[in-house]
Amino acid sequence: MLQKLKKIDFVVLVVLIALMAISILSLYSVTNGRESTGLDGHHIKMLKYYAISFVAFTAFVLIDYRLLIKYAWVIYLAGMALLGVVSFVGESKNGATGWLELPGFSLQPAELFKLCLIIFLTSALIRINKNQLSFWSNVVPVGMIAFIPFVIVLSQNDLGNSFSYVIILIGLLWIGNIKFSHALIGVVIMLGALIGGIQGYIHYHDDIKTALESIKKDHWIERLDPWLVPEKATAKASYHTDNAKLAIASGGMVGEGYMKGTSVQSERVPYTYSDSIFVQVAEEFGFVGASVLLLLYFVMIHRMILISLECKNRAGPYLIVGIVAMMLYQIFENIGAFIGIMPLTGITLPFISYGGTSLLINMVSIGIVMSVRVHSQEPDDSLVVQTSNYSASAGSN
Repeated sequence: MLQKLKKIDFVVLVVLIALMAISILSLYSVTNGRESTGLDGHHIKMLKYYAISFVAFTAFVLIDYRLLIKYAWVIYLAGMALLGVVSFVGESKNGATGWLELPGFSLQPAELFKLCLIIFLTSALIRINKNQLSFWSNVVPVGMIAFIPFVIVLSQNDLGNSFSYVIILIGLLWIGNIKFSHALIGVVIMLGALIGGIQGYIHYHDDIKTALESIKKDHWIERLDPWLVPEKATAKASYHTDNAKLAIASGGMVGEGYMKGTSVQSERVPYTYSDSIFVQVAEEFGFVGASVLLLLYFVMIHRMILISLECKNRAGPYLIVGIVAMMLYQIFENIGAFIGIMPLTGITLPFISYGGTSLLINMVSIGIVMSVRVHSQEPDDSLVVQTSNYSASAGSN
């Protein structure tokens, strides 16, 4: 066991510890002394979540990642079952129905399913084992694996996690050697749909708003209006993002100082302990503090990509690319929402935002990446396709 743990990427471990320190300090800043709101002591709870998550991280480092691929269908079905259960008995928070209240903690299956999806898509793609994916026999079936949970989670009003499934699918199809022509057509269609959807929402806003209200999707309107048509957004809908932008701008170059952020300390920015925690970093530590946080993310992603390039079989790179896609999307969406380039979807900032489920999934994901580093030198023909096939496949791109 010690020999395996010695193979952990030391740089990634240091980054995790640094992110933990930022998270705990940020949570202390925005929750200390707020007994009336029930937030006091959240930094202690987060420290406990980190302790549990580091145990899970270590466990997944020691587990051969190829066992996850072997039982991918079980993992996928279990994740789908949880999504089904939460659709009927889930608790609603901030307009989204996606939490299972269990003794002592809340579980968000949509967060958990991201990892289930990465594992199952990896399993499907390595079993296809083609130099290039054919559209009807490969891309469409693989796409359906992600489309079904996408629809389920979207119906729960969880925009952030539902679109993360699409990003994960795109990343894995790319490394799975989708034909360039198919990829180009897909990009054109998605860009066309995105631009058309945005323009349609702007020009036919009142009609679309009425239609969404008729199917009880008011939550979507509150997310989209401040982003696309701020002049028509209600004060309630734009309150969060408007105050967040002001707080970030007031941080300037070096910030207002730790625990001195005017907006976050006065609670003008909602949810600074969870989704909006980047606002605390930017206001109290300024552009420099925000840049340091982004640099830590960059170093982590860079090290993960290097591990994927060193892997001796196909399963490892597929898993890592899926995890990288998941994390890049979360970082970009969370921060982008508070600087006005993305809609506010309520997605957490990895390793920083308060939340046990999100932290656990992200730590387990990094544990799987470390498992790839630790176990990739151990060939197992029964579980994965070996290097020669991967090299040939990569060369065809």
